Amino acid sequence: MKIVILDTSCGNFYSLQSTIKKIGFNAKITNKKKLILNADKIFLPGVGSANSVIEKLKNDNLIKLIKNCKKDVLGICLGMQILGKYSEENEGIPTLGILNYSVNLMNNKYKPIPHMGWNKVNSIISSPLFHNINQNSYFYFSHSYNVNINTYTIATTNYEKEFSSVIQKENFFGVQFHPERSGINGIQLIKNFLNI
Repeated sequence: MKIVILDTSCGNFYSLQSTIKKIGFNAKITNKKKLILNADKIFLPGVGSANSVIEKLKNDNLIKLIKNCKKDVLGICLGMQILGKYSEENEGIPTLGILNYSVNLMNNKYKPIPHMGWNKVNSIISSPLFHNINQNSYFYFSHSYNVNINTYTIATTNYEKEFSSVIQKENFFGVQFHPERSGINGIQLIKNFLNI
């Protein structure tokens, strides 16, 4: 299986690559079009600034390629957020627009932002991503922006308010948490994605 981790310049690439290796596969970290087009599975990781990731993808001429991709893509954390059409970050920036949602700054009154640490993921729609993962399993989160519940939401998490922690539209999947930092459950979810 050919697995690619998109080089967005901001992501836990090596941690993700190492987790995939534990499962028994090699993943290439790349921004080369040919390798991406030939991949069976694509990971779109991101931490930090949505603006930085979008600029990097524009500079590498990868926006159209990702939008038209027919292979399975898994957006992780910021990678999930940029699958939407707009982020409130930096007074608002347009993102990939593959899915019809906006990304908003979390506005909790009683819980600190960023949302950091372990939290439960409640699957609300059956998905092969959750094969052999129990309902309300814990995953590791680290984010200040989130995606409201929408038509693509397949799992939610509560952190004062409920938000989308997993989304899916056709071959595009997204997780707000970091599976590569989520122990056994994270490894299982990556394995499930590779088996879809």
